[in-house]
Amino acid sequence: MLQQAWYSMGRIAVASYAQFAHRMNISRHAPLPKGPKIIAANHPTTTDPILITQVTSEPIHILITEMCFKVPVVGKSLRMAGHIPVVAGNGRAAFDEAIQLLRDGKTIGIFPEGALSPLDGGAYHPHTGIARMALMAGVPVIPVGIHVERDGIKFIETTVDDKTETARWYLRGPYAMTVGEPMWFEGHVEDRQYVRSVSERIMQRIVRLAHESKHRMRAPQTFDPRATQPVQLASAH
Repeated sequence: MLQQAWYSMGRIAVASYAQFAHRMNISRHAPLPKGPKIIAANHPTTTDPILITQVTSEPIHILITEMCFKVPVVGKSLRMAGHIPVVAGNGRAAFDEAIQLLRDGKTIGIFPEGALSPLDGGAYHPHTGIARMALMAGVPVIPVGIHVERDGIKFIETTVDDKTETARWYLRGPYAMTVGEPMWFEGHVEDRQYVRSVSERIMQRIVRLAHESKHRMRAPQTFDPRATQPVQLASAH
């Protein structure tokens, strides 16, 4: 009960901030299905885990890098809201927790690239955890494409436990999300080639949706959502 109350209060605060600072625009191809699901998005900024909570009014348990959980105040808030830390070198623990939550009827949020997206657009090749999660839990994947204006990104170095990372905070500026139709998959989770192909299909759909968000943001009166753009996947460093 405490977790749900804390999450709800946080989501209300984020909703106010999103409209005031970002004029957030969300377009949906279809209603979200009821029950457990995986919300998967590209990751242009460090702010995304906060703002993706606006996709649905139900709680989302988001997989977030462990470093964020070590930041004073922020880390405690993330734990209280029920988000999942992803520990470097021990991603299996986060995966297992996410699977259990899905089987308990909860919704998971994940950024399949496992890192911030390329600054030039497009996306890195996804990790296969997204496909394995969907196949093992038998739940749909909801692809979400995010677009922001690069000029609004603030690069801020953060040091935790002698490890320094450059965060991309997006504090003000337009923020667009396009929520795609549910994607369902069936197959053997041990078939590595199939799992890889499913992961790539999900990422390609996310990139197309991100292009829709970009065009809607820049040409809201003329954008045709039926048009598609070339998908570009970059190799992670």
